[in-house]
Amino acid sequence: MNIVLMGYRGCGKTTVGRIVAAKLQRPFFDTDAMIQERLGKTIREIVADGGWEAFRALERSAVGELAGREGCIIALGGGAVLDEQNVKELKRNGFFLWLTADAATIAGRLRNDRVSNAQRPSLSGMDSGAEIGILLREREPVYRLVADRVIDTTGRLADEVAAEIMTA
Repeated sequence: MNIVLMGYRGCGKTTVGRIVAAKLQRPFFDTDAMIQERLGKTIREIVADGGWEAFRALERSAVGELAGREGCIIALGGGAVLDEQNVKELKRNGFFLWLTADAATIAGRLRNDRVSNAQRPSLSGMDSGAEIGILLREREPVYRLVADRVIDTTGRLADEVAAEIMTA
């Protein structure tokens, strides 16, 4: 069984996923990082070159590869679960944990994450503050439908969230 971490940018999927993988001595995969490493480009560059459709195709390929593995901790890009095929493949062998945070927390985390900001473009072309609220509202029904468990990361340290995941 794989542990699949999903949720919006800045909710802690990668940070928490690495901690859980280390403590459980399981392999960790971040689909965004896989794509960037394979192409030698940032997500921003991939989207600039081929659009979001090109990125989503690469994401689908990475998810397909990971879905066939066993015992992994997988951090998905925030939009990966919007693709029904991704969900279908990962659900066969995955337990989905939706990491959430309120919009203000996400905005603060993203402001402080210079690497992520440099690598990831806006999803809507809007200011990130406005974008967060809109996309959270749009994605929430899908996240809720897919999630096997919801964990709020607002005001919590990554180690606390990781401990809750290991208990779950």
